[in-house]
Amino acid sequence: MKKTRKIKLSFKPHQSSKKLLRGLKDRDRYVLESRFGLVEPEKKTLESIGQEYDITRERVRQIQDAALKAIRKSDSYDEAKEIFGEIEEAINNLGGIISEDNLLEHMAEDDISQNHIHFHLVVGDNFKKFKEDKKFKARWSVNGSLADKVHRALEKLHSHVTEEELLSEEQMILKFLDRLDGVEDGYVDRDIAEEFLRLSKMVDKNPLGDWGLTSSQNVSVRGIRDYAYLIMKKNGSPMHFREVAEAITDTFNKKAHPATTHNELIKDERFVLVGRGMYGLEEWGYRSGVVKDVIKELIEERGPMTKEEIIDAVLKERYLKENTILVNLSNKQYFKKDDEGRYILSDKIKAKTKTKAKPKKSS
Repeated sequence: MKKTRKIKLSFKPHQSSKKLLRGLKDRDRYVLESRFGLVEPEKKTLESIGQEYDITRERVRQIQDAALKAIRKSDSYDEAKEIFGEIEEAINNLGGIISEDNLLEHMAEDDISQNHIHFHLVVGDNFKKFKEDKKFKARWSVNGSLADKVHRALEKLHSHVTEEELLSEEQMILKFLDRLDGVEDGYVDRDIAEEFLRLSKMVDKNPLGDWGLTSSQNVSVRGIRDYAYLIMKKNGSPMHFREVAEAITDTFNKKAHPATTHNELIKDERFVLVGRGMYGLEEWGYRSGVVKDVIKELIEERGPMTKEEIIDAVLKERYLKENTILVNLSNKQYFKKDDEGRYILSDKIKAKTKTKAKPKKSS
């Protein structure tokens, strides 16, 4: 997991907050301290504070808003201008717009220090907050024009990634930058581009670090099947279900029993049984079905085939012995030989295939 780069501050957030609060009445100060978690890390709700003072939650909101306005008009606020400027510079260095959670992680390690930074963001006139919505996380900006461009680029990006697509971080960044219009060349480096991507609720990383749509089960991993898919995708070739179970446990620290893993692979159309206990991904081109079904499809597609052609083609689809293929070819209900000794479908199977393919008459 990528380590968050820490920003070294020249001020102590706790002391700065204390100075900003010093001119307030006791109740006003208590409301802000409680709402923003400046004394205890747990932030109190409007309702819980209202119960303490026997007033409505709306009245608590009014007290909070009035107290924030009073701070902005105070001498303490003017004295803190350099501190607000330092926070603004930090946001600019992180791209000019950044998700709230990521910004706080960059600026402080413990929860209560992060609460004090958040308090400064709310109080300061330098900063604009965008509330969380369906497409984006809660975020802060010091550059409105850039924020609009980033939002538009992320929306375009979402429409140009398919549900099944998994991209490396490099590929996703390049795809995003291709859609980020009107931004000076060289302004957005790799770290800033990743911060922009992390604003979005539409795209995200999966546990292996690949990017895709959050709506995709390849990214929002929910169970053994999804973990198995990522393992096999990374491996690049068929695996035995016991190998898959072991890899899930080792890679994700998720206990995966072989029998459970096998059952999940059987139920999911993304996986194709290609040998005794061996599974491949359907997207790799493997056909579903047992061996005789694979042979049947090959003959339907290619026409009459020699024994050698069938063995060669099936071995590209399945991990099994040649004798298993020959045993299936001897099934006279499915296959027979033409005058040239090539294998074709039996008359019975041909008739079934024609019946299935025959279109229904319109009424």
